[in-house]
Amino acid sequence: MSTNHSTNHSTNRSTNRSRDGRAMVQDVEGYLLLSATRDEGRAAAIRVTARLDWLTGSQREELERYLETECLALARVSWQRTADRAEELGRTYEGRYQALRRRLVAWCLAGCAALAVTDLLLLAAVYTG
Repeated sequence: MSTNHSTNHSTNRSTNRSRDGRAMVQDVEGYLLLSATRDEGRAAAIRVTARLDWLTGSQREELERYLETECLALARVSWQRTADRAEELGRTYEGRYQALRRRLVAWCLAGCAALAVTDLLLLAAVYTG
């Protein structure tokens, strides 16, 4: 009994480590995506302000910060829409999968029942004949 308990404990630790590892990878991916998006926003802001040679240095910096922030906000809205759509599609296809699975199980049970009836009829024919 203690072996089973230690095996379960070991499995739980392994599962938790795996889950923690996935969470850490997702955090790193999120950080890298956010960092890349921020860099892209900053580069776009610099391209825009470079064409506005009449801006003072502080105006240029303020506009660059504003444009970078706006670019990041737009990216977040886009990511949220993508996540929402993925969740919606997941629910839709999960429902379809469950319906197909129920239908398949029903057909398999009907097939098994048909085979059982056929076997019973054959056995009855053999014993009565």
